[in-house]
Amino acid sequence: MGAEAAYRSNDGGALDVDREFYRKVAGADRELVDSFEIPIRSGRAWEVPAGHLCRLVTVDGPQVGDLNVWNAGDPRERLWAARTRQLQRAHVTTFDRLWSNLPFLRPLLTITDDTLADYGRDGNGGRVHDLLGTRCDPYVSRMLSGADFDFHCHSNLVRAVLPYGLTEFDVHDVLNVFQCTGLNEEDRYFMSPCPARPGDHFEFFAEMDLLCALSTCPGGDLSVPMWGPDARDPLDTCHPIGVEVYRPDPGVLSGWAPPRRAAYQGLHGMTLPHWPRHR
Repeated sequence: MGAEAAYRSNDGGALDVDREFYRKVAGADRELVDSFEIPIRSGRAWEVPAGHLCRLVTVDGPQVGDLNVWNAGDPRERLWAARTRQLQRAHVTTFDRLWSNLPFLRPLLTITDDTLADYGRDGNGGRVHDLLGTRCDPYVSRMLSGADFDFHCHSNLVRAVLPYGLTEFDVHDVLNVFQCTGLNEEDRYFMSPCPARPGDHFEFFAEMDLLCALSTCPGGDLSVPMWGPDARDPLDTCHPIGVEVYRPDPGVLSGWAPPRRAAYQGLHGMTLPHWPRHR
């Protein structure tokens, strides 16, 4: 038996998920309210209203997508990849949640459907839907290759969020959807080719009004090294990703409410200053 997970709650606690509720939501009648494709090596941002479903689809071939998520009403609240790894797992799937940063600390979304849920491990121990790594970016790429390239996931996300009043400083560590990764025997990060097939999808339920942004990774399915002695341009491995937003039958949401902010109301051990009373 392996080591116990460090982050656990009591029965009925914050980490328990009402699986029956999310099964009903995923299986309920739904209305398509938005649909588009993100072309290769590009990014796009869009909104998902609270109580709606969003599906990401590998339209015509394997493709990795780098996902950012914010509270649409207050983008200071956004995905906290590191804490999500601890509270959920390093590779997420159905019924896992993506959690927000401090001082909010609540689920942004809950995964409701994943056609790769049974993928398991590949021959190297890789798993899909990765929170171990983060987005590729032009800064590291220039450091490793000596060349500039403007369409890494970080840059794609920067361009995608500008129309929403956000900047490069708002782009954050991602969920790498459809990406297969792990740690090798040297405890170093590795990437395996994306196992997704045409029509595979990853779907989630918006626990609050969300702003999402997705980059179609310039590495495509990651079957070709982007850096090192065997690197080449993997343009031929790139495919678009489809995005679909659905409104489920309102009746299925009876009793559901957006999660509240973290309950902690302390002052981190500090006390409020006492101001002398003036007459």
